[in-house]
Amino acid sequence: MAAPMVAALTFDVFGTVVDWRGGIIREGTRLNAEKGLSVDWAAFADAWRGQYRPSMDKVMSGELPWTNLDALHRRSLDQLLAEYGISGLTEDEKVHLNKAWHRLDPWPDAVEGMTRLRRRYILASLSNGNVSLLVNMARYGGLPWDCVLSAELARAYKPDPRVYRMAADLLGLPRDQVMMVAAHKGDLFAAHAEGLRTAFVPRPQADGPNRQRDLTPDPIFDVVATDFLDLARQLGA
Repeated sequence: MAAPMVAALTFDVFGTVVDWRGGIIREGTRLNAEKGLSVDWAAFADAWRGQYRPSMDKVMSGELPWTNLDALHRRSLDQLLAEYGISGLTEDEKVHLNKAWHRLDPWPDAVEGMTRLRRRYILASLSNGNVSLLVNMARYGGLPWDCVLSAELARAYKPDPRVYRMAADLLGLPRDQVMMVAAHKGDLFAAHAEGLRTAFVPRPQADGPNRQRDLTPDPIFDVVATDFLDLARQLGA
């Protein structure tokens, strides 16, 4: 068990700590009621998230200059509003909708499990979300981070190796004393390649009913847990 050697846990956030899809649907449903719209916000949420990786890839390829996730989300939102025929929103309403990503609910086990883990380990986000997004999300959802680390600090998006190296460097720890916690296997493979420990916490509902993900654990994962409470138990917290 890797647990005795680990000093800090870094967490993927979207899908691992918070329910991004449910949050976007909730915000959109409220907008439907306020504006008399009839938008299918489940489909809209999936389409918005579908722009997540392609938009970051444009930054990493140099097609776009460094652009934080809030700005990438806004580019995607403007495109989707046009595609879905949603008109009549003021600029303030568009800004508020874009910041729905700042107001996502934690999974039911997340805060309790993280609170237990924090008794023994340093806890840090390690997300592609920008710092202001992650700070606002933490305040909204009561996420007990010791520090907020973001890919923005490395001017690169995961799974770029610089993000994982940066986290260990800023925490002042050898990489093998940092454990990446994620529901996404690609994140863990990239962290493992940089010498971090890995904990796989599958979230089968994270991407909704229409997207099937491979939830089979890989032998390289140090810990596989059903949720954050199970993760705390396995790590002795």
